[in-house]
Amino acid sequence: MSDQIHITSIKESITESAKNYDRVKELKAFEDTKAGVKGLVDSGIVNIPKIFIRPPDELAEELKYGRNNLQVPVIDFTRIESHNRSKKIIDEVRQASKEWGFFQLVNHGIPLSVLDGMLNGIRRFHEQDAEVKKEYYSRDQTKKVIYGSNVDLYTSRAANWRDTLTISMMFSYHVEPHELPSICRSAIMEYINQVTKLGEVVFKLLSEALGLKPEHLGGTLECGRGRALVCHYYPACPEPNLTLGTSKHTDPPFLTILLQDQIGGLQVLRDNH
Repeated sequence: MSDQIHITSIKESITESAKNYDRVKELKAFEDTKAGVKGLVDSGIVNIPKIFIRPPDELAEELKYGRNNLQVPVIDFTRIESHNRSKKIIDEVRQASKEWGFFQLVNHGIPLSVLDGMLNGIRRFHEQDAEVKKEYYSRDQTKKVIYGSNVDLYTSRAANWRDTLTISMMFSYHVEPHELPSICRSAIMEYINQVTKLGEVVFKLLSEALGLKPEHLGGTLECGRGRALVCHYYPACPEPNLTLGTSKHTDPPFLTILLQDQIGGLQVLRDNH
């Protein structure tokens, strides 16, 4: 790949005038490889391409938000079937949603084997031969299975250091096993089955936390329709201080259920901290 795409490093960018740098050309060169960020790493780069380097104001902003000891609310689903326990969980969901908009679930009922299977399956997909992955590379958001790097590649100020496999159920509301990559097919199908059930429980809790009937959000309003699995992969970065795997954002869906691996790094904005 190194002889297919010219990589502009941070050292080059210091002396390079803005008018001589063609960002769109470099974005296109990166996209044309269809190998994603993993392809850059596999090519042996030591400096990240300029398209991934965050603007100085964003780098400075990160320093403003120092580390703190805040802990997102943790909600335990143990014995959720019990009436008294369920009432307590609903209160916790209400409080966490009001004050944070985010909470961590424990004892939610999804087996660890399913969660690990999903993470390992996605890792296998991204770490397989680039030529196999290219079959799914696309920017057509109407497709059910899409592999790519940065859906906003041409509009963001800086690209994120990640590749993504997206399983879209936005239009058909389901996906068939044969439509999925064989290397992670069974893991994805089992995870979809389990996380859909969990989502239904969360919708009921949110409904009751709002003083509504349990089926209001998930049933009456169909807030669970139009789902998608967005499976990010973050290759090792030679200059991690210059870029991010995921920049600050607000998820557009009504509800996001996040499965995080051992990489960590998740940040939640609360009261501007």
